[in-house]
Amino acid sequence: MAMTKLKGIYILAVQVSRDKNVKVGSLGQIHFRKGLYAYVGSAQNNLEKRLGRHFEKAAKRKFWHIDYLLAEDDVSAVKAYFKEAAKPEECLTAQKLAKSGFPVKGFGCSDCSCVSHLFMFESPSMLENVCLKLGFKPFPLSCE
Repeated sequence: MAMTKLKGIYILAVQVSRDKNVKVGSLGQIHFRKGLYAYVGSAQNNLEKRLGRHFEKAAKRKFWHIDYLLAEDDVSAVKAYFKEAAKPEECLTAQKLAKSGFPVKGFGCSDCSCVSHLFMFESPSMLENVCLKLGFKPFPLSCE
């Protein structure tokens, strides 16, 4: 299945393997507890390329809050879900995730009025259930 030039919204599952403080751009130091997080993002040009960038561990310029988190040694993108949708769906998805996950205040939402675009989840199955319920599909780029 050729998946080039998809546009849409994605939910990136991020594993933080130990408690740590991370300097996240203008947000400053944020304490992350060990666990699973879900980041909501939008790629209205090339979803595949954006997700590939998040899974890539090589040093790269930090554009987004998620780049600061993913640059850490004990942090990795472990799975992604996507939905072909327009940009407004990004904030709607974040608002829905806020009902199931614990928000990291101010993360990933400097250009909107959302509380957060990053949420801590209790388990991978809980996150997956929420993603599927919201109409997201697993992205084949996952490294399981």
